[in-house]
Order: sequence, then structure tokens, then C-alpha cells
Amino acid sequence: MHPTLAFIGGGNMASAIVGGLLKAGRPAAAFLVIEPHGPQRDKLRADFGLDALPAPTPALAQAELVVWAVKPQSFAEAAQAARPWLSQALQLSVMAGVRSDTLAQAAGTERVVRAMPNTPALIGQGIAGLFAREAVTALDRAEVETVLAPTGRSLWLSHEAQLDAVTALSGSGPAYFFYVCEAMVQAGVELGLPEAQARELALATCGGAAALALQSPEPLATLRERVTSKGGTTHAALESLRADAVGAAFARAVKAAAARAEELGRPAP
Repeated sequence: MHPTLAFIGGGNMASAIVGGLLKAGRPAAAFLVIEPHGPQRDKLRADFGLDALPAPTPALAQAELVVWAVKPQSFAEAAQAARPWLSQALQLSVMAGVRSDTLAQAAGTERVVRAMPNTPALIGQGIAGLFAREAVTALDRAEVETVLAPTGRSLWLSHEAQLDAVTALSGSGPAYFFYVCEAMVQAGVELGLPEAQARELALATCGGAAALALQSPEPLATLRERVTSKGGTTHAALESLRADAVGAAFARAVKAAAARAEELGRPAP
């Protein structure tokens, strides 16, 4: 059986996609993984029974879809090695910053889709923003959605520049969440709770609040107000956050991430 899906890079995001598709019934023979690092190839073999290759071979030309999952700074070298066998396949990138113009030129095809996933994809709870170049067909889009479905949700964007905002909001977003949870746990410990219990309370509270918000059609402000009684404990906490301008600080942080994403995508001088 010829491989129908090739991965350039076999790290965490590639593994999340491969693992999900294997569970969904795709045979291991449908995958070709190029991974130059020996320990990661060993991990792919142990986790999925896949024998990844250290470098591209002509077998890459059989793939109908090529997923780019290398670090952005490694893209140019990886693309140069793979270029002879890329032009007939749909290209899907899960790399931050690398623009579709760069991908199209490197791969020799205009059938390019960029995706910005996030790390909850590792447990099937991620969300990815997607952008397709004009040459990408409706069938191509459907294939991309099928490939990414095991990692979570996805949404299509109309402009590639919006991927910088997606990178800042949801791509980097899990780190913001963990940062807040770390602070909540520390506060709980300082208030006398054992660390394990403070962690469980913080994570269950945040996870439950997110689940409630996802299921509710009401604005987030309304959900917040329902927990906030004038003069109560939540009101005291929110007033402290406002006094410290935490909301404005978060907005600046997200905008800083977006600016960095845009900077990473600029062509090298």
C-alpha cells in the first residue's frame, strides 16, 4: 500500500494527528513520516508501530497530503531536501509563522493550507484556525478537516493575517491558562490548602467554567455577573484584579504574541 499521508517532522503535533487517525481506523501503511532525530523515530515506533525515515525518499511522491510539522527554523532545510517529491500533493502546515507564500514556493504548488493548532490537540481537545490559498478545492478542505478531526475542532479564516491573532489567542493560549492556574494554586497553598488539593480545585474550577461557557449562548460577562454578588467574595477578587489592571495586561500580552507571530512570518532580509 502506498502512503497517502506524509509528515515532515514527527514531533508532538504530528504524533497527535497520527495517533488520532490510527484510532479512527487508518492503517499504519497509509503513513510516511520523515523524522531526522533518532530518539523521536524510536518513540514513533514504540507508540504507533511506525518506522519513520531519517530523510525524504522518492516514496514521498506517492503521498496525497503532506503535513509540515517541523520547527519553523528548520523548514528551509527540510523543504530543500523534500522538494523533488512534493508538487503533486496538497500541503498542510501546522508550523507557526511560516507564510503560505513561502510554503507554496518551497513545495512547488499553490495547494497550500495553513493550520494553527494548540497543544490540547494531544488529547483531542484542541482547536485550530485554518487558512487556504485559492487553489485549494472544496475536496482539499474536506480532507484537511478529516485529518485534523481527531485533534479537536477547527475553523476556517478568510485572511491569512488572521492566523497571527489565532496564534496569539489559542496557539499560545494554553500557556496563559497554565500561568493563571499556577497563580491560583499558589494562592490556595498560601491560604492553607495542600498543594495537591489546591491544584485539583483550580483545574476543576477552570475546566468546569470553560465547559459551562461553551454550552451557554450567553455572553461571558453575563456568566461572570451571575457569580458576582455586590460586596461578596467574588466582587472583592474582581475589584482587586481591576485595580491591578489585569484585563489590560492580558490584552497587551495577547497583542505581544500576535506581533511576534507576524514578525516570525516576515521574509528573512
